[in-house]
Order: sequence, then structure tokens, then C-alpha cells
Amino acid sequence: MEWLNYHHLLYFWSVAREGGVTAASKRLRLAQPTISAQIRALEDQLGDKLFRRAGRRLELTEIGRVVFGYAEEIFDLGQELLDTVRGRPSGRPARLVIGIADVVSKLIAYRLLKPALGLAEPVRIVCREGKPEQLLAELATHRLDIVLTDSPMRGAVHVRAFNHLLGECGVTFVAAPQLAARYRRGFPRSLEGAPVLLPTDNTVLRRSLEQWFSTEQVRPVVAGEFEDSALMKAFGQHGMGLFPAPETVEAEICNQYGVRVVGRLKGIREQFYAISVERKIRHPAVTAIADAAREMMLNE
Repeated sequence: MEWLNYHHLLYFWSVAREGGVTAASKRLRLAQPTISAQIRALEDQLGDKLFRRAGRRLELTEIGRVVFGYAEEIFDLGQELLDTVRGRPSGRPARLVIGIADVVSKLIAYRLLKPALGLAEPVRIVCREGKPEQLLAELATHRLDIVLTDSPMRGAVHVRAFNHLLGECGVTFVAAPQLAARYRRGFPRSLEGAPVLLPTDNTVLRRSLEQWFSTEQVRPVVAGEFEDSALMKAFGQHGMGLFPAPETVEAEICNQYGVRVVGRLKGIREQFYAISVERKIRHPAVTAIADAAREMMLNE
């Protein structure tokens, strides 16, 4: 097994935080050549450059920014470990690392996660966005505490984890004001030939929408397909097409993006899940998220 040299990582982290080798050498009380040599050794081990020179300054490369993010977490946790073992309060909030599937509305994610920040014991949430498969892989290696997504984990995914249904809500089509006024009358028949923006076809919501179109016997024109729900809203905001929105945050989406309701889709429910490695949720912050989700969906 290949091991990371944490001394090398510490010197790299210090240079990145202090803004240069000179400042880091004063803080660490080490000679500059020593620090530079240790960073080169780390670069050799990783197979990538971590810094590049910009005039007289050093700036992080793309891989350097990735390594720095991990180093921040590693040394924060190390300090927290020492404080815990020595029986003194760390002064740091507990960390909750959450993976958010890119198909989940950012407003939904915010509404779900906000209660975790209001607990008596402070919590620092770390949000990572990505595709569900990628996030589940990180959950399996305990780099994430939970994953928020719009569908349960399927048996084909070889991860030992459990699905927790947080709630469900209806779906609304919204659009820029001019488009909304045009297609609101006669909805849903008005969707025949209407430009729509949809999530990509590997999502539960897309499959539900396609089934709904078939049931209603309407054939809209798919003007765009998006993996990122925020990007879809940005296109919709500028009049590129009608797009679906969770009914529970419909008013907020209309206010934030300046769009208007076209019509609500009877029979479609969008679901939201927390996936964890625990059969029963025990983390108080995750419990607060689950309780808030149930209340939010019930008050739809």
C-alpha cells in the first residue's frame, strides 16, 4: 500500500496558506530550501505540479487546489482529534459532509439543509455536488455522511447503504413571463409544440415527464436537456423554454428567476431521498434535515 508523507503535505499546506515559501519558512522555523525540497518530493509522489509561478508569487495549480482542499480537512480533523483525546472543547462545529445530486434543485437543497445549522450544537456543513453514482462511491468510502438525491439507490449499485425517503411534492411548469402567458391558456394541451427544457434522460423526473406527456397526448419540443438544475433554470429565465420546478419551492423559484407559473402537472410527484450507510439515522443534524423535509412537504 502506498502511504502519503504527511510532513510533505504539511509543508505544502503551510506554503499555500501563508502565500509563499518565505512566509511559511518563518512560521515553521525551517530553511526555505528544506521546504521547497519537501514540496518537490510531494509533487513527485503525486505526479503533478502543485504550484506555478505568477511573477514573484506562487499560485496553486488546478491539482494544487484539490490537494489543498483535502489538506485543510486533514489538518482540521487532526486538531479536532487532539482536542477530543485531551478532553478539551475543540471550539469547532461538528462536520457533516453532504453529497447533493446535481439534479436536485438548489432551493430544495437549501431548504432541506438549513435546519442543520440551527441546532444547539453547532454544525459545519460541507456540500459536494455531483452525479449520484459518483456521490454513492464517496459515501461507500465514508468521504460523505449522506447523499441527497431524487431517487432511491438501486440494487445494481454495489454500495451497502440505506434509502431514507425525506418527502415528495408536485411538479410545476414555469417560464419567463411572455412564454408563461402564451402557454398558460389551455394547459396542458397548450404544450403541443411548446419549447421545453428538461433534465437529461437518465433522471427519474425526465422519465416521469415523458410518461406524463404520453398520457396527456402532447408532444412538446425539447429545446434543451440539462444535468444541472440551476443551469436549466438560467436558460429558462431568459425565455429559452418552459421548465419543471418542485411545487414546494415554486414561489421562491418564480421570485428568484423572474418566471411565472404555466401549469401544475397532475399525477407527477418528485421525491427526495437521503442515502446513508446507517439503517437508522442517528446524526442529530441529519435527523433535523429529515424532520424539516417532512414538514416542508406536508405544508406544500
